[in-house]
Amino acid sequence: MIMIVRGLIALFSLGCCFPVIADAVPSSTSANVPLLKTDIMFVGAHPDDETGASATLARYALGEGKTVACIYCTRGEGGGNMVGRQSGAALGILREAELRNSLKILGVRHVYFLDQLDWAYTESFAATLRKWSHEETLGRLVRYIRTLKPDIIITMNPAPSPGQHGHHQAAGVLATEAFAAAADPRRFPDQITHEFLDVWKVRKLYYGGSGNFSAKIATDVVVKDEKTAAQIAGEAAAEHRSQGFGNFAPRSRQSRPQSFVLARTRISPRELESDLLSGVDGSPSLSEISLLRVDPNVLTVDMLFVPRPAITHYREWAANNGVTHIAANFAADIPVVADQWNSVGLMLTNRSGSDLDEPFSIKVRSNWQTRGIPDRVVLKRGAALNLQFSVRPPIDAREDCPVDAHLVNGSKVIEAHATLHPVPITFAHRIRLPALSDFSDRLAVLPSVSITTNLLVQGSVNGPSDSSGSFRVGYDSNFLYVEADVRDDHIVSNIAPDDIKGHWRSDSVEICIDTAPAAEDTLKSFKVGIFPFDSTGHVRGARDADARQGVIEETAPKMRLFSSRIEGGYKIVTAIPFEEIGVRPRVDLALRFNVIIYDGDKTDALPGENINKSRLAWAPRSGVQGRPEDWGRLILK
Repeated sequence: MIMIVRGLIALFSLGCCFPVIADAVPSSTSANVPLLKTDIMFVGAHPDDETGASATLARYALGEGKTVACIYCTRGEGGGNMVGRQSGAALGILREAELRNSLKILGVRHVYFLDQLDWAYTESFAATLRKWSHEETLGRLVRYIRTLKPDIIITMNPAPSPGQHGHHQAAGVLATEAFAAAADPRRFPDQITHEFLDVWKVRKLYYGGSGNFSAKIATDVVVKDEKTAAQIAGEAAAEHRSQGFGNFAPRSRQSRPQSFVLARTRISPRELESDLLSGVDGSPSLSEISLLRVDPNVLTVDMLFVPRPAITHYREWAANNGVTHIAANFAADIPVVADQWNSVGLMLTNRSGSDLDEPFSIKVRSNWQTRGIPDRVVLKRGAALNLQFSVRPPIDAREDCPVDAHLVNGSKVIEAHATLHPVPITFAHRIRLPALSDFSDRLAVLPSVSITTNLLVQGSVNGPSDSSGSFRVGYDSNFLYVEADVRDDHIVSNIAPDDIKGHWRSDSVEICIDTAPAAEDTLKSFKVGIFPFDSTGHVRGARDADARQGVIEETAPKMRLFSSRIEGGYKIVTAIPFEEIGVRPRVDLALRFNVIIYDGDKTDALPGENINKSRLAWAPRSGVQGRPEDWGRLILK
């Protein structure tokens, strides 16, 4: 018996020397197809970000048998939860599971994560990349590109449009930078010398959206089981249940073509494509082709409105990363305070060979005042000028106002265009308090500021009784006092005492304060979400998306909160310490300030369920909770 065992051991030990049986050899075709070689890569920030391109992904993966990979910066652990109470890392596990189910339906072969944190809502890609460690995250994405070797990449538009999450912008920034970095042996060289990867030249990079050099991809093409790509995309989206996609069903508009704009390319571009992969097969590894159009008759005087800081940073980044042609179409957006004189800047550069002395004009709406506008511009050749003028919107201005600059240059007229976004203004009056508990009565004599149904940020409101409100503001040497009266016909209290976060999930009021004159993000703001009643009937609050997040008992322990039911709704009264805001009160101190009302009318809501139906704000705009630049102004009197 011992001899038999020894014989078997010897026999198996020689197995490596045996000739390979012919029938086990793969065909030459399959042997030469790398396991990881990818046709299309999608780069997003959170699970479910692919839904904006999912019909296109399904068309290529299922309809054409292409290999598709999806890369996500985070697992979405900072988002809401429509199906349970999981949050943080636990929510990330749930969202990853939902994502994998969704991508399986789309036919996506590979999914990977850059393992960054979905930390809060912001409208700033600069703040996001500081949190994520820009270079480290870029290196991780470059590694996936060099490994998977995609021919094209689809990503999110990095432009700072109102409502565009800063994490989404950051995903687009990273994908754009990785397009060049993956092809450069000087970038992340350890991947080449230690991991034995090769540089890889992605052929084309697309953003979602349209513009010059766009592609329109038909989604009404049958791809599987007699279902169109759009129908498959609807089924896939429904897997993202924690994000409210559970009842998702394809609508007629989803069968329309999906649009993408070419951002960077190494293949000669065409004006309008119907196939993202056109020109990829057999194309050599060309140098990048600039998509910036240069008109041979271009005017030699540049004129551009100076926008808010986020757009300035975006334009600088675009110029450094080969996407100036896309940023050039992004209009300047300038917040201006109602009933106040606001300085507006216009940059002019004379690139001509002669001095300039020409007529000049600025046009705004007739009920907006202007001053400091010259009749002519005098500018020596090669010189630049930051022309400053002032505008004053009417006190009730709410709608954006176009502003147009015109400069005559010989027989041609140079134009510059921007949008002036008016934000409201109000005042906080000093009050004297005999005791902290008495401040509600003292606030009642102060002027009231209305938040009406037309000041809509998101969702829909069925009249004032559904959702509307007003607020009053006062102050003393230690506290800023805010009273919010909210009309709400269905007050919901589905947030448990140990679940005080994510105020947008239920009925709540958010108070936003910032001391900076031009803050691009909320990392130095004071933002607090207040539930009028938790599930046990107590008022609770938590700071959100600022430098110190968490329940106020830990993050602002001197803050005081009171709430009560009133006819047709509820009232919240709070005292916010100036030391938490980060400023000492003084007459004429100007704060960026906003009050946002969140309403959810689902009276049978599960504990912790996200029931957000609408958001109203004193200073409304898409994504305004993450944009201090667009908050109103509060002046201490």
